[in-house]
Order: sequence, then structure tokens, then C-alpha cells
Amino acid sequence: MVGALATGFGGATLLAATGCASSRGIATGAGKVLLRGGTVITMDRTLGDMPRADVLIEGTKIVAVGPNVTGGDAVVIDASNTIVMPGFVDTHRHLWEGILRNALPDGSLGDYLRVILGRFGPLYRPEDVYAGNLVSALGALDAGVTTVLDWSHVQNTPQHTDAAIQALRDSGIRAVFGYGAAQIAGKRWWNDNSHQYPQDLRRIRKQYFASDDQLMTLALAASGPNFGTQEVAMREWQAAREVGVRVSTHLGVGPATKGSLEPLGRAGALNIPATYIHCNYLSETEWKMIADSGGTVSVSPLVEMYMGHGIPATQAALDHGIQPSLSVDVETSLPTDFFTQMRTAMAAQRGEAFERLRRAEKDSPRPLTSRQVLAFATVEGARTNGLDNRVGSLTPGKQADIIMLRTDRINVMPINDPLGAVVQGMSPQNVDTVLIAGRMVKREGKLVGVDLARVEAQVRASQSYLLSRAGGLIG
Repeated sequence: MVGALATGFGGATLLAATGCASSRGIATGAGKVLLRGGTVITMDRTLGDMPRADVLIEGTKIVAVGPNVTGGDAVVIDASNTIVMPGFVDTHRHLWEGILRNALPDGSLGDYLRVILGRFGPLYRPEDVYAGNLVSALGALDAGVTTVLDWSHVQNTPQHTDAAIQALRDSGIRAVFGYGAAQIAGKRWWNDNSHQYPQDLRRIRKQYFASDDQLMTLALAASGPNFGTQEVAMREWQAAREVGVRVSTHLGVGPATKGSLEPLGRAGALNIPATYIHCNYLSETEWKMIADSGGTVSVSPLVEMYMGHGIPATQAALDHGIQPSLSVDVETSLPTDFFTQMRTAMAAQRGEAFERLRRAEKDSPRPLTSRQVLAFATVEGARTNGLDNRVGSLTPGKQADIIMLRTDRINVMPINDPLGAVVQGMSPQNVDTVLIAGRMVKREGKLVGVDLARVEAQVRASQSYLLSRAGGLIG
């Protein structure tokens, strides 16, 4: 049975997720679903990997994983010729920029700051934020990313905030909404209160995120000491502490920023859960402060090398006892899938490791393995987003955020090492099925319940408006 229509902000229409049917008549939102006979990569150290096994889902949760699971009256999905594993977890992506995908294919970080944030950000209307968030979230789901931290630094007005949240809801993705600063032309947000940042954090906490036990949770996407001032950063950390949410902030972007976290650490401000993004240029003191405070790290390896942030901090994080997570960051220049992110992270670290081995450096690092990188993309991403008790592994009791990756595609057949196939060989074309909290959002290679023609129309309308107002991309 096809569910009722749900009209999102600005008119994009999606089919309500509960009750939709896949092309084979398998109802999503069924009471019990059994994924039968797949190669299962659990990312749970106790359960390990299983060459042929079943995953039983009841409601929103995984209830059993193993060979020959009895499903009773469960709806059975044939998982043969697939790898069944946790969905990817992105810990930092600016979804509102989805309208501007690939707009700066050769752009540097300076170009991005000047064009995307400086020129386009201030022009965004709430409906443009909605369109960008929606198309980016749906693109993430299509590529097997089931959780994303939306680092949303386009809170030009409270209405922009509401639109961003509505789009995430309408997409069906599991999201951490990172409430960030405004893009106000010619101004710094701390000198203008029209957008209500950061005090509007209290309103949206009460209005949208009163419970932490829901598909969407809240974080503060702080300007921090790199893109604000020490005084601004202290205000942001205090606001996050008062409403009880995590902080996510860019740090160490460029050598001039080295040491900027140290005053906050000395002031005792780092005693709340926090994620530090990029970390390309950090002092030893900063690394120690992050590790000692239990901070987490999000690395965007492709963006960082491509746009000039610096060498990815994957190995630096590992050297300080921190398991990093991965993130796409921006879609304005680069691919949006996690297969690319995993391979880039692995190549960059292994290149560094082998070079240090050749120089016979003391304590040279070991080259990363496929299993380590897959952990960065799943269970470590969940931990970084504060969701490791819910997602990131196929552990009974956790939410059923699961992807099924086809192994009978020409790009990976025949499978010799399933882990190697996922990390080294696959791409979004292998993503057959995606479930979030037991609800099917992609089946047989197609998004479920999404009117792509309506989404495209809305995205193109916003694109046309923004390009006309900005005078194009160049200049």
C-alpha cells in the first residue's frame, strides 16, 4: 500500500516512508524483516564477520545476527549476492550547499570561502536551504550513508533553521543537526542578531529536539577559535553546555591557526563532548587537550588535500590514541560517497607510513588496513556523532541502520575478500538496499517513496534564483 503524501517545506513532495512498498512488494516498516543469506560484516568485535548469515529486524532494532536465524512470520529479503553491513556515518557535511554541487571543480579553500560562503550563503532563502539539504541528504542515502552530521552554517534567520531541519526530516536520514552561524553579507554574526545565533539553539532544542531518543539529534556547529574569536568560542561552548548538546568545530585549518584551542583548554572549557574537524595544523598541546578531554576527530581527507587545508590528520590522531572518523565536508568540488573517502584516507596514510618506513624513522606507523578504515566510516563515525549506542555496528539491540551492497556487479566480481571489496572496489552503484531504523529508504537500487521529478524541479528553481542573484559562479 502506498502511504499518504507528505508535503515538505517549499513544496517538494516525498511519499511518507511508513507503508511504502518496494518493487517486489516487500513492505517497509513491517513488524519483522529477515535479511537472509548475505555475507555479513558486523563491525562488532565480538560477532565478527560471517560468510553466510542472516539479520533479523523487529520494528526499529536488530534482534539477531547469525547463521540460520529463525524469523517466524518475518518478511524475508534475499540477501544472497550482497554484503550486509552497517550504514556509513558521515561526521561533517554542509548539506545546504547541495544546490551548488560541483560548482567549484578546481576550487581552493580560498575560492570556497570567497564564492560559496561569501557570495552565495548570504543570498539563500529558507526554501533554498530546504532544497539544498533535501537533495544532499537523498544523495547521501543513495550512496549508503545512513547518518550524517549536517554542519549547517547558514542560519541567516530562524526560518532558515526551520527549513534545514524540515528537509532532514522529509529525507528520512538519521541526522545530527549541527546548528551553526549565519552567512550575512559583509558582517560577522556576533555583530548582528537578526539571525538569532547562537541563542536560537534553546528554541530549536525545545521545539525539535526535546528528546534525545529520536532519529534526529542536535549539536552546536561552533565557529570556534579558528573562525571566530576566543570570546566567541567561549560563548558557544557555554551555550552548548547550557542546553546539553555536543560541540562540533573546525580546527587547525592552516598553519596560522595552530594553538588557537589552547586558551579554551586552559580555561577548562573543553569538558563537554566535542568533535574537532580537520586538525591539519595542531600544536602538541592541542592534541593532548583533545585526547585528555575525550574529544573526537573528523577527517575529510579528499577535501583537505584537494583544497589546500593541509595533510590529513589521520595518523596524527592515531598517534595520540584517537580513532578518527570520516566526512565528506563539501559537495561543491568533490564526490559525495564514502567509498571515495575511505580510499583517500587509506592512500594518504599509507603513503605517509611507507615514506617514514623508508626513512627508517623511529616509531614509524603501520599502514592502515581495510578493516581500520571501514571502522572509521562506521562505528567510529557513530562514536564521533555521539550515537555509538544506537548505530555503527550490526549489534543486536542497536537500531537497524543497514546497507546491502551487491557483490554480483562487474566492478567487484568475483569476491575474494569482502572487506577489500567494500573498501577498494565498490562504489554507489553497488548500494542495493538501505534501511534506517528498520525502514527501507532504498530498495533494488532505487530510493523508496521519493518523487525525484519534484525534487529536481525545486533544486533547479533554487539554482536559477541563486545564480541570477549572484551573477553566476565566476567573478
